[in-house]
Amino acid sequence: MTQNSSEFSIFALGLILLTASLVAIVSRRLKMPYSVGLVIAGIALALLPTTIDLPLSRDLIFNIFLPPLVFEAALQLEWTAFRRELPLTGLLAFLGVLIAAAFVAAGMHYAAGWTWIGAALFGALIAATDPVSVIAAFREMSVERRLSMIVESESLLNDGAAAVAFALLLAIVAGQSMAPAAIAASLAWTVVGGVAIGLSVAGALLLIAGRTDDHLVEITLTTIAAYGSFLLAEHFHMSGVLATLSAGLLVGNLGMTRSIAETSHEHMIAFWEYAAFLANSIIFILIGGHEAHQHLERVAQIAAIAIVLVLVARAISVYLLSSAFIPTSLRIDARYQHVLVWGGLRGALALALALALPESIVERDAIVAVAFAVVAFSIFVQGLTMPWLIRKLGLTSANATTSGSPNH
Repeated sequence: MTQNSSEFSIFALGLILLTASLVAIVSRRLKMPYSVGLVIAGIALALLPTTIDLPLSRDLIFNIFLPPLVFEAALQLEWTAFRRELPLTGLLAFLGVLIAAAFVAAGMHYAAGWTWIGAALFGALIAATDPVSVIAAFREMSVERRLSMIVESESLLNDGAAAVAFALLLAIVAGQSMAPAAIAASLAWTVVGGVAIGLSVAGALLLIAGRTDDHLVEITLTTIAAYGSFLLAEHFHMSGVLATLSAGLLVGNLGMTRSIAETSHEHMIAFWEYAAFLANSIIFILIGGHEAHQHLERVAQIAAIAIVLVLVARAISVYLLSSAFIPTSLRIDARYQHVLVWGGLRGALALALALALPESIVERDAIVAVAFAVVAFSIFVQGLTMPWLIRKLGLTSANATTSGSPNH
């Protein structure tokens, strides 16, 4: 029985990889966002007579797929630009997540009748953005670099912020102290501890990498940095996302210039781009497969309410917080703000957190189903219309101006 199950899983994985490759080719020719094509393919695979059973779980997304996605994105972030935009992206990510989560929570409590704790958990998990297809569209259309930096770095940070907020709420559900001092201490442990773990693990491995110029060994060490920092942080109830983000930034900026041989750079980037491609491909196909089995008609009304609340909450947080930077050198073009709002797609992290909800939460099943509905809307509606919006706003390379970047 176990052997057959294992063989079937390998067959299913092979079919998913073949599907992902074909979707990549077709999507490029049709100029369609890759993630949209993958979800459609996942739905199609789920409807085949032979069922493909690869479970989409919190552990699978968190422990297997999330580390390479975060690490690859952080690896290619330029520290100077990331640090320059950090006051803006940090505020959008942390305070923005808090504003959006609170707005959605209040809306789901009063409009959908959910309990406060269920509504708050949903608000926290749905606040994280996943702009995979948006970033892909940016690269295809050569969008101005600053916009891409803001979107990607804000997404990485708000992944960490949403996961931290979700963990704090789960701790409250478990009966831990709600005193402000206890919450502040837990927040500091989760955030500061995660960053410290990421820097420590990556720093130690870079010392080893500096003693070799074998690109295979160096890639192996960065793989340990990506997964090791994430899993170690999660083990100590710290932020795995922030740990891997810190590790990726350290490797990509300090490691690439001082520890990793110059001859290895091309191999390193190619490996992590492939790892991210692989993780994204499997995740979006699995999302499609599970979308096909969701009885969304049962939660259609609540899902519609949630979609509106999520969009309005994102708009409030982006426009409100961006206005604080108008008199500063970090002000951002209104067109960039429109892209941040509409490009705030939801994806794997939101589903991973939803699937991690304990059975004791009264609305657990409804939260999972509504989370799938919001993710489906963001992928199909927002994802498909993003290239049109970018062209409409004149943000392609031919039309891009320097008005969005005070440093150009």
